[in-house]
Parts: sequence; structure tokens; C-alpha cells
Amino acid sequence: MAVSRETLALLIDPIAEAMGLKLWGIEYFARGKTTLLRVYIDRDDGIGIGDCERLSRQLGSVLDVEDPILGEYTLEVSSPGLDRPLYSLTQYSEYVGETIDLKLRFPFEERRKFKGELKAVESGDIVLVVDDHEYLFPFDGIEKARVVPRF
Repeated sequence: MAVSRETLALLIDPIAEAMGLKLWGIEYFARGKTTLLRVYIDRDDGIGIGDCERLSRQLGSVLDVEDPILGEYTLEVSSPGLDRPLYSLTQYSEYVGETIDLKLRFPFEERRKFKGELKAVESGDIVLVVDDHEYLFPFDGIEKARVVPRF
């Protein structure tokens, strides 16, 4: 796993964009003896399985030629779904007012997991309201976050 997510994004984003799709995020990690490359795509009018299949075929061909991933890998392309992961400050800004699950890189007040209303995104920080307490978390301190869907 020598290549970074940023390098993969630079390779994947133009391909997705040329197909009228938006690269939402990338997950890239070892899973057993192989590597998993999970690519999330989105579009204003939604994503269908056909979109995922088309991008998967295109990416598979490009990745085979460019060969940025050492060893065997599995490529998955999907929609981020209703419980979508959040990868950028711009994405967080789109979900102000929504409930999110947040996991920090390091414990804060003896815990790493928080669930609450995303109140604001300010100067690279996330403002989260949990049980009537307002927390300010630096974006760089967040390991992962997901939107909690409302039904």
C-alpha cells in the first residue's frame, strides 16, 4: 500500500468527472492479503448501479495500466448512501443541521465517539452539539464521520 488516497484521487477524479460523476471519497486499506480500494461517487440527480458499473470498468482499465497499487487489490465503486461518510470540510458544510456520528483520532474527555447535531463548520473546525453541550473539534482530529439518516 505505497500509494496515498490523495494520489488515487488525482487519478480517479478526472475519470469520474468526464463521466458526469462527482468523486465523493476514497477508502483504501489492507484487507487480509489484498488491498481494498472503495470509491464513492455521487451526482445531483443520484447514482444508479449502471453508473457504478461504468466507472468500475473505466477505473479497472486505468488502474491496470497505471498500476499505482502494489499487489492484488479489490475495487468497489458505490454511492455513499444515506449514511454517507464525510471526507472534506465542504461536505460537512452541506450537512449542517443534521445528526452525525463522529470518531476522533485521539480521546477527548475520555471518549473518541460522539453523536450529535452538526451546528457549524468554522475555520477548519467542526461544531457539534451533543446532549446540550457544544464541542469544537478540529477537522484534522477527526478519524471518520457519517451522516445519520432521518426516516
